[in-house]
Amino acid sequence: MNTRTIGIILIILGVIMMIYTGFNYITTEKVVDIGPLHVSHEENHPVQWSPVVGAILLGGGIVIIAFNKKSGTQ
Repeated sequence: MNTRTIGIILIILGVIMMIYTGFNYITTEKVVDIGPLHVSHEENHPVQWSPVVGAILLGGGIVIIAFNKKSGTQ
């Protein structure tokens, strides 16, 4: 994988992380299971990150592509 591809991937990830600052996932845990009686509990797990992380990845991708063009390699 060349450096231009890595730079493009970092730019795309940076933009996505700046737009979407997190996501949630839900787990289901069985609390009671007695014969025909089933009780379960759903728990929400948020995963959050700062948009600054996305900006850093975006900047890093731009720098990688800029240095790749200056050196003349592809």
